[in-house]
Amino acid sequence: MKTLGLAFTLLGLAACASAPEPEPTPPPVVETPAPRPVWVPPVPAEFAGLPGWNEANLLPGLEAMRKSCETFSRRSGTEYLSTNAPWAGTIDDWLPACAALDVVADNASAKAVVQALFQPVEILSPSGESRFTGYFEPVYEARYAPIAPYTEPVPALPADLVSEGGNNVYQTLPGGGRRPYPARAEITAGGVTPLAYAHPADVFFLQIQGSGKLVFPDGTVKKAVYAAHNGQPFRSTANWLMDRGWISRGEASMQGIRAWMDRASPSQVREAMNANPRFVFFTIDASSEPTSGPKGALNVPLTPLGSMAVDRSFHPLGVPVFVQTSAPGLGGNWSGLLNAQDTGGAIKGAVRGDIYFGTGLEAGQRAGTTNAPGRLWVLLPGPVAARLDAPGPVASLGETAKAH
Repeated sequence: MKTLGLAFTLLGLAACASAPEPEPTPPPVVETPAPRPVWVPPVPAEFAGLPGWNEANLLPGLEAMRKSCETFSRRSGTEYLSTNAPWAGTIDDWLPACAALDVVADNASAKAVVQALFQPVEILSPSGESRFTGYFEPVYEARYAPIAPYTEPVPALPADLVSEGGNNVYQTLPGGGRRPYPARAEITAGGVTPLAYAHPADVFFLQIQGSGKLVFPDGTVKKAVYAAHNGQPFRSTANWLMDRGWISRGEASMQGIRAWMDRASPSQVREAMNANPRFVFFTIDASSEPTSGPKGALNVPLTPLGSMAVDRSFHPLGVPVFVQTSAPGLGGNWSGLLNAQDTGGAIKGAVRGDIYFGTGLEAGQRAGTTNAPGRLWVLLPGPVAARLDAPGPVASLGETAKAH
């Protein structure tokens, strides 16, 4: 990858000049800790009060949960699922429920087992806001070399990127210093190391989705999987286009934006993409089966309509959640059991989820229709939920018990 953004001034030296001045020391990077999110303690509820509970299909969510349970079995029993949500309990609290999932054979037995093992607790938003969207694993045509219209590189993880978690992402400089990693416009202007080439719009949406399959003319299928992002904030391209009157609200979907990109000039397309400074890098996953789904933040393959991305500032990964929302791609009003197995740069908030729809065009079309408010309940093992009602304060966001 080309070196980005160096602004050192080179001083001319006379023939008899003394030893060169030392290279200036880069200014120190000031790291401001992210503010702790406001938290409202979960509210215990009953299954009979969950909208759509009797009609919901629980099997995809339980299939996803079995995969999460496999990750629990490899962790220390005294470890919290999440130090951001200690109210959700420890690994030992969840292992009995995980073991009981083996008896589930159909939706009826699934409901009986879930109702026997868990209690729902509703998650409330401090601001009252809620939003559920959808995402999918795209499948895009790709080439090994840039051939129109496949001219945009699928960017490989650069050697100069250092991530310290969250948005603390830095670029190492030749002089030994570092700076916050540049935004999209500077990265694309400087160039990236390509893993492959695809249509510019496809690479842009691949970065938003976080992973996808690349199909080459010889029939080869390669998985481009998320490796890192540049630490810059995510900005909505749809909102940027609407603010300029370039698309209508009815076109503010992946399909609508792609249609606009097809009719816009290359410079307009680049300007619109650069309006989102977030930039995602990829690696090629050669170890996984090409037909399996992508892996989420929990490092297990995602399950269509069984997995959901959440904000880890509020939620533990691996827990079952019951969601009520609506979308044309869900058949209208919808309720279902999902498992919190992924995260996303745009997924921020206590009652915020991104539902995984699967792989390919149809999944993408359904996911693109999903954008509505709703409600969210976490299902906790009975003993864990009982502690929420116990006398004394409930452990709040970000607290970690001293014993751990």
